[in-house]
Amino acid sequence: MLLCTTPAEMTAACRALRVQERGLSAPEHAPTLGLVPTMGALHAGHLSLVTTARAQCDLVAASIFVNPTQFGPGEDFTRYPRTFDADCAQLESAGVDILFAPSAETMYPSGNATFVDPGPIAERLDGASRPGHFRGVATIVTRLFSIVQPDRAYFGQKDAAQVAVLRQITRDLNLPVELFVCPTVRESDGLAMSSRNRYLSPAERLRARVLYRALSAARELAESGQSLSDRPDADTLRAAMLNALDLPDPSPEAGAIPIRLDYAAVVDPDTLLPLTDTSRGALLAIAAFVGATRLIDNILLPPRSV
Repeated sequence: MLLCTTPAEMTAACRALRVQERGLSAPEHAPTLGLVPTMGALHAGHLSLVTTARAQCDLVAASIFVNPTQFGPGEDFTRYPRTFDADCAQLESAGVDILFAPSAETMYPSGNATFVDPGPIAERLDGASRPGHFRGVATIVTRLFSIVQPDRAYFGQKDAAQVAVLRQITRDLNLPVELFVCPTVRESDGLAMSSRNRYLSPAERLRARVLYRALSAARELAESGQSLSDRPDADTLRAAMLNALDLPDPSPEAGAIPIRLDYAAVVDPDTLLPLTDTSRGALLAIAAFVGATRLIDNILLPPRSV
């Protein structure tokens, strides 16, 4: 696996790999390059993105960059887990061809004044409680696309709001990149894998299961009807999530851990706007602080079949 640390080095290396790959295959074949952007502290969810990219593309690039512009004041930028050596070993084993691991100084050099503002969508869900977060995400991903020039980029469904923002900027800016969204990878008890799960104490880890239980309760209610008209409206599904959050935890130790809800929402998965009618599909999304750790999760409801 080749390691690059500056934008110029990464752009040149990606171009060279494409030329090399073209020489190894049929001359008329244009090699495809897939990109898996990460902030490191890798887990099985990240590696599932690499696996999908490896299956669909001739070449796979990954990035590790803890992006300062998507963290707000008082958030966990300085303590965000950084496990670079272990991450490199995992990416190489998973078949990544080239890794981009720049410093903040190379991505945001002195005098940098250009950012990507996604507009009103950036103020919804996580953007409402983390002002500026999606501006930072949109900026860094656009820069990564410019540097790597991938054909495809891979993201996880767990970050559904981020995906909606990136789909919009890709469409609005006519970026020549296909976005692929891979299923959320979960622990055996349903907890969505996240780098921030490392912050949780054993009791908090148990308590965090309630997020998936809340989403599952709403999904089960949504799927209980037999026809299009039987699907509950958004308010009913949201109430099911809130009720599940209020139920006593089966573990007394975990039950003592406070849960502070950020949002429980039923929204359009493309616009992140609230829905009333869910028959044409919906995103069930939740964010909550388990102790001091903010976690997010979601479930997609498909359109209701007639």
